[in-house]
Amino acid sequence: MPKERPAPPTVRSRRLAAELRRLREAAGLTREQVAEQTGINPATLYRHETATARSRPQRRTMIALLNLYGATDQQREDLIALSREADIQGWLRPYHAELPEPYTAYISFEAEARAVRNYESLFIPGLLQTEDYARAAIRGNLPRATPTQIDQRVQARLERQTVLTKANPLHLWAILDEAALHRQVGGPGILHAQLTRLLETADQPNVTIQVIPYTVGAHPGMQGSFSIMDFPHRTDPEIIHVDGMAGDLFLDAEADIRRYSLVFDLLRAQALSPDDTAALINNLTAKRE
Repeated sequence: MPKERPAPPTVRSRRLAAELRRLREAAGLTREQVAEQTGINPATLYRHETATARSRPQRRTMIALLNLYGATDQQREDLIALSREADIQGWLRPYHAELPEPYTAYISFEAEARAVRNYESLFIPGLLQTEDYARAAIRGNLPRATPTQIDQRVQARLERQTVLTKANPLHLWAILDEAALHRQVGGPGILHAQLTRLLETADQPNVTIQVIPYTVGAHPGMQGSFSIMDFPHRTDPEIIHVDGMAGDLFLDAEADIRRYSLVFDLLRAQALSPDDTAALINNLTAKRE
C-alpha cells in the first residue's frame, strides 16, 4: 500500500516557524544552547524553525521553548493557538495527492495569498487560462502524462481560478511577454478564445494585465517566469516561486525577495500600460476573426 504523502507546508506553519526563530534569536540563544537546556534535538528545532517539519510542534515542545525564550502571556497564547492551526490547508482537494508535491504546496500558498505578482514569458498565466488552453498547454508541457494526469492538472488549474472571484479576491498583477499572445497553444481557435478571456478578466478590479511588446527588445524577464506571493498577515514573509526544467523552487530569503521584486518593477515599467495592453490584445483578436 502506498505511503501517505505528508501535507505541504502552510502559511500558518511558516508564520509559526518565523516567530519561533525570532524569539530564539531575541533571547540570544543558539539552537545548540536550546537543545542543551530543553533536550529538544537540534535537527528537530531546525525543522520547526524552517517549516520543514512534517508535523507541528507538540504542545510540550512549544511550552518548553516559550518558557526558555521568556515569551509574554500574549505571545504564548497566540503561538500555541497558531500551532494548533498550523497544519490546516487553505485549499486542497482529495485528488491533489496525485499531483506533484511542489504543485500542491503552490496551490496551498496561492489560496492564502493576498496578492500575486506573476511574470510569464511563454504562456498565459494559469489563473487566466481557459479550459481548452490549459489542457493544450499541459499536454504540450508534459508529453508523457496520462489522460488522467492531464485531467487532474486541468481540474486543479480551473479550481485555482476561484481565488479571483471569492469574497476577498486575490489581487493579481500579471505581466506577459508578447510572445505568449502569439504562440498558438491548442491552435488558432483556442488562442482566440484565450485572448478574449484575457480582455474579460482584465475588467475585474482585482486584476491588472500588462504586456511587454516585442519592440522593447531584451529585458530582465527573458531569464524565465516567476511569481511573488504576498500574504495578509504582516509577519508572513513573501514567497518567490520559480518553475523550470530543474523543478519548482520556493525562495523566501530577503535578498531573493528584493531581487525578484526589483525585476518585476523593471518589467512593469517596460510593459505597455493596462489600457495599451488591452488595445494590443483587441487588435490581435480582431485579426483572428
